[in-house]
Amino acid sequence: MSQTVDRALTILPLLAEGPANLEQVATRLGVHKSTALRLLRTLHEHGFVHRQQDQRYRLGARLFALAQQAVESLDVREIAHPHLVALNEACGHTVHLAVHEEGEVLYIDKVESRYPVRMYSRIGKPVAITVAAVAKLLLADLPEPERRALAERLDYPAYTARSTPNAAAFLKELATVREQGWATDLGGHEESINCVGAPVRGVAGRVVAACSISAPNVVVTAEELLALLPLLRRTAEAISAEYSGRPLPGDRHDPSRSFPLTKETP
Repeated sequence: MSQTVDRALTILPLLAEGPANLEQVATRLGVHKSTALRLLRTLHEHGFVHRQQDQRYRLGARLFALAQQAVESLDVREIAHPHLVALNEACGHTVHLAVHEEGEVLYIDKVESRYPVRMYSRIGKPVAITVAAVAKLLLADLPEPERRALAERLDYPAYTARSTPNAAAFLKELATVREQGWATDLGGHEESINCVGAPVRGVAGRVVAACSISAPNVVVTAEELLALLPLLRRTAEAISAEYSGRPLPGDRHDPSRSFPLTKETP
């Protein structure tokens, strides 16, 4: 029975590549056509596969409906929290999770530092959108026209000498973040606080949240914090994999070995 289930599940990613006929499905599975036909008929009965007039098979509407239901029921905070706790235990510093909602970037989870000097931040509080690492990650993934329009209407408070001064500088920073796939706030909001962030991706490959490590420079230098970037990115990738149902980068089933921000569409 497990072999039957395995074969049936193998059909679905094949058809995700495009419609296929019975012979193509049988070849991919390495089985006789009669076996492939039996599997396709079962999937068709449940709405997971649809047979076209040209006798080729494609993914069925039922599968898309279930996928949408699954996405709507996902809670990124619930999925991310154990990973954030593990990250905090590994590095000792404050860990945040943030999302972009209705023009604001909000913290939705926080795990406190083990050190006595801590950050003043709280769940539900908007971040300093023009300087925060998590904000840069979330806004950098917006489509270019939306990104530009948002940058033009923002105010640019001079929190410190390192704060982002204007829309042009902000857009340049977002372009860098898109390219490298991570972001920093090195004294941009508070002179004494540094932060590094990484993106969490959803099913469609878009950035749905961002996680970060923050620490005061009396506890750790900016260089020492940046050295934690590989650990942070692995955490973000693990959350992304669990949230989206994708394999982790490097998994033998994964066609992509990295999580760069979404490329611009021409």
